[in-house]
Parts: sequence; C-alpha cells; structure tokens
Amino acid sequence: MTQASLNSAGDGGFLITGDLVFSTVGELLDQAGPTLASVSDPVLDLASVVNCDSAGLVLLLEWVAVGAAAGKRVRFRNLPSALVGIARLSNAESLLPLAE
Repeated sequence: MTQASLNSAGDGGFLITGDLVFSTVGELLDQAGPTLASVSDPVLDLASVVNCDSAGLVLLLEWVAVGAAAGKRVRFRNLPSALVGIARLSNAESLLPLAE
C-alpha cells in the first residue's frame, strides 16, 4: 500500500496519487480541504490512483459535498474502474461529476 497524496497540476487541477483506501483517506481529506479551497472549481485527476475501495468513494463524495457547501463545483477525471464499479453498486455513480 502507498500513501495517497494530492498535488497541484496548475489551473485548478489536482493529481491524486497512491491508494484511496480506508487507511489513507482520512489524512487526504484533512490535506485536501485547504488546498481545494484555494481554487474556484477544482478538477481532480485520479489517473495515478493505484488501489481504491469504498472509503475512496466516500472521500470523493465528501469532496463534492464540501465543495458544494462552499459554492464550488468539484469534478473528477480518470476515475479508476474499481471505483466506478463500487459507485454503480452503491447507486452513487450519478453523484460523481466528471470533467470534460
């Protein structure tokens, strides 16, 4: 398992790397709050996510909710197929806004 991290990719974009699993999402949630607040409509690219589980889905949904509460539209790019599968099984796929 690798730690997860959030890195600026410029122009309101961020690259998520590592594992989005139960043991890593808490730290990433704490790290991401102030970082995501620094841009108007953040786009998070998950192309470098290695492993994910349902905790990863909860993290993304939390980011969407926190963004909405702050008047921001959080969107995602390159969702891992495992995460999409979990979202489908949970009837939550439509809650994950995708960036074009």
